[in-house]
Amino acid sequence: MKNVFVAILMGSDSDLPSMQKTIEILKSFSVRYEVKITSAHRTPAATHAYVTDAEKRGCKVFICAAGLAAHLAGAVAGITTRPIIGVPIECGPLRGHDALLSTVMMPAGVPVATVAIGSAGAKNAAYLAVQMLAIADDDLALKVREDRAQNALAVQEKDRALQEKLSNE
Repeated sequence: MKNVFVAILMGSDSDLPSMQKTIEILKSFSVRYEVKITSAHRTPAATHAYVTDAEKRGCKVFICAAGLAAHLAGAVAGITTRPIIGVPIECGPLRGHDALLSTVMMPAGVPVATVAIGSAGAKNAAYLAVQMLAIADDDLALKVREDRAQNALAVQEKDRALQEKLSNE
């Protein structure tokens, strides 16, 4: 799967601080990625051209981040049948709730997997993309299982420390 990659699309450069979490997680799994700023509203032809080209070059999953009107994920879903993960960005007067609703409320037959608003969603978008790729990559699937095991150990260690602290009070 050497040509396989995940495309991270952002409606604005102001989305990058949140989406940096996505990049970090993809890097930790050694998953190739591309990052592009493109707008469903201001550069629709360029968005369409990038998506079709990326698909031809090996993109298997698109992660689309946008705030406010948040139509990037939906616009990309209308172009490709590859999985789309929408990340609502926390911004504007509604703190991302408008972006969440715009991203999650897709018409039947044009799905967008939508994650949480902001940084948690940006992280989960990467994890979800990795899990999708792991379906066809046993080595990556092993890395996902190992990561989950490490997360479980971290929680258990925090509980152990808490129990020790409480028993000393």
